[in-house]
Amino acid sequence: MSKTITAHVTRADQARNPYFYIPFEVPSGTTRIDVALAYAKAEDCIIDLGAFDPRDTGYPTKEGFRGWSGGARDHFFLATDDATPGYVHGEIQPGTWNVILGLYKVPEVGADIRVTIGLDASPRKLEPQPARTFPVRKGAGWYKGDLHCHTFHSDARGAPELLHAAARQAGLDLLAIADHNTITQRRYFHPNSSPDLVFVRGMEVTTAEGHANVYGVDDWIDFRMTRPSDAHVLEKLVHEKGGLLSINHDKPPIAWEYEMPKADCQEVWQSTWLAWNWIALERYQQRLASGMKLSAIGGSDFHQPDRLMPEGPLVLARPTTVFWLPELSEDAVLAAMKSGFGYVTESPDGPHLEIRVGDTVMGGSVASLVSLDVVVRGAAGDRVVLIDATGEIAVVDIVGDEFSTTVVIENAQKFVRAEIVAAASRECLLAEYASLLEGRELPWQLRNVDVAGQPIRRALSNPIYIGS
Repeated sequence: MSKTITAHVTRADQARNPYFYIPFEVPSGTTRIDVALAYAKAEDCIIDLGAFDPRDTGYPTKEGFRGWSGGARDHFFLATDDATPGYVHGEIQPGTWNVILGLYKVPEVGADIRVTIGLDASPRKLEPQPARTFPVRKGAGWYKGDLHCHTFHSDARGAPELLHAAARQAGLDLLAIADHNTITQRRYFHPNSSPDLVFVRGMEVTTAEGHANVYGVDDWIDFRMTRPSDAHVLEKLVHEKGGLLSINHDKPPIAWEYEMPKADCQEVWQSTWLAWNWIALERYQQRLASGMKLSAIGGSDFHQPDRLMPEGPLVLARPTTVFWLPELSEDAVLAAMKSGFGYVTESPDGPHLEIRVGDTVMGGSVASLVSLDVVVRGAAGDRVVLIDATGEIAVVDIVGDEFSTTVVIENAQKFVRAEIVAAASRECLLAEYASLLEGRELPWQLRNVDVAGQPIRRALSNPIYIGS
């Protein structure tokens, strides 16, 4: 049984609510639903696609989400035993369902849309969702990971298996897969998390006004934010589930336009450093100076292609986030993300950067600060820059690949953090960047970027806070 529903959407519809609902009835005994969306796609006409079942109570709902593919797909199916990536298989509740259309871009004349819905009641198994696993690798140390990447469960072309292979190729210990507005990538990653490569639960809350990552939550989190204050609703939804909230790539072209919630982390580095990351870092600096405590993390935002890419400057783990963990487990990773005991570096083989005040490590607090211990590896000829709430307070030349020093600091304000800024390595890094621009269509992060005079950061530490 199938039927077709037509509608005309306008910019007035978009202004009222960027999410447009098309209800349809599902009878008892249905075991599969197929949906196809048709409209005249154009640069100024992009409509996203998803589905909710009768348990949806409206924003913010705790139940009823059945899938989201954004603008990456124009059709999907979901059944009791299987579903299109991005969509949730399982029991099909009878009642009123909704196809949800995200009115991302609507032309001035509006858009005609056609949704075709097919229902099937053939006998099918009821397959459960995979259970979360709890792998642990014993041993304390520094562990490397990428906290932001995507598969074909949202808008990448590559399967989870390929992303898994890319993480192994990069030599990572941990990986957070944050597909857009969905959690169905866990069909693969829950059973395949292992002591060799621990997968951290993630989801990217994606809207036209900003993106944020949710970590450590097994349940889907409602992304249908429509007001600036909904950032605080998001914060509550995440923290009620015991998860962490991180503000993503707060820079052009997708800056954070909502009110600032009580986030746990901020993604201060996304993709290659020269993709506008100095803007995200400056906004992070302003938030720290205002008195906020936010852990600095990084992520590649790598969208896995349909083939395994060779190592290079625009692939997985560029940048890499490195944590000191008592053991490698998801719980330990989440605790380090929350505490800030770690740093962000340009790649899996990028410079090591560590600061301490006595026994107090990155992310910790001290009553007062008169000197700071700095440890750097792999950045000979570059510089360590120390920064507090007022700005730059010290610059130290890095002498040798194994470098440590104690810096005397007078009257530091609110916090001290460290950056490795390219000096000897600058020309080589600029040449690498220039090679990215030759004869190829640029990723969105690299369009219209002016790098002249920009310091190139190679690593960023988390702060040590001063005072209570």
